Amino acid sequence: MNIRKPAVAGQFYGGTPDQCLAEIDACLPPRDLQMELPNPIAAAIVPHAGWVFSGELAATAFKAIQQVNGDVDSFVIFGAAHRYFDGGAAVYDTGSWETPMGEVAIDEDLAAAIVADGGIVNCDAHREEHSIEVQVPFIQHLFPEAKIVPIIVPVANFDHNFGTHIGELIHKTSDKKIVCIASTDLTHYGPRYGFCPHGCGEAALKWSREVNDMEFIDLALRMEVDKLMTVALDKGNACGPAAVATVIAAAKAMGRICGVLLGHTTSCDILREKFNQPSEESVGYAAMVF
Repeated sequence: MNIRKPAVAGQFYGGTPDQCLAEIDACLPPRDLQMELPNPIAAAIVPHAGWVFSGELAATAFKAIQQVNGDVDSFVIFGAAHRYFDGGAAVYDTGSWETPMGEVAIDEDLAAAIVADGGIVNCDAHREEHSIEVQVPFIQHLFPEAKIVPIIVPVANFDHNFGTHIGELIHKTSDKKIVCIASTDLTHYGPRYGFCPHGCGEAALKWSREVNDMEFIDLALRMEVDKLMTVALDKGNACGPAAVATVIAAAKAMGRICGVLLGHTTSCDILREKFNQPSEESVGYAAMVF
């Protein structure tokens, strides 16, 4: 059987079952979310850095899904493309994914239907990509019976109709509870990232968080697919804009008209709050549901 082995276990998140569970418990909200949420939740956007930075926001999104939807049969997870740039949306279509917490099966029937609607079977593209992998243990813990369909969505050859077709497919599927997930981080600001349009210092980091990140977040919440892609490519405020645009197109096809922001932070904020460390660089993270 085709088994995708973990690429970043022990780096981005715990390398053993006990470490994973301890980190997940630390990341999860201690109680139900006290805000108005879509019902049911059709889609979510989550970050994908190491759990010490983005785990709490990702866990909050999955907790919201569990709180509102209860059980989920399958998650379609659209990941950012950090190493795969050519070709269309790369679907991992058979077998399973392994993490320190065990294996999670691919929903092969759903994957086949997505391939028929424009996805490309390419399991090799997933081998070293972390943007989907870091979500899987949260699913294994909160939705132990769920299956997944991992899909990497590069910017090249992006077509929002792909997301629309998936949303229509899910909308017509009455025998499964399916949720779509997009994985992206936001502005990568600082010398190490080669992106310093406002120089360095506190004012620059504030611009990155409150202006550049928020422009992408606002467009995502308003579900403006085409403008979101254009702005992200122009202003560098998301590393997975095609994954997000695909999920938003799918959510629109499932009848959603706006999103809900669950939280927004940056690596700079977290370094200061958790470790009392300053930083001249910053990566933004947000969680949203639709």
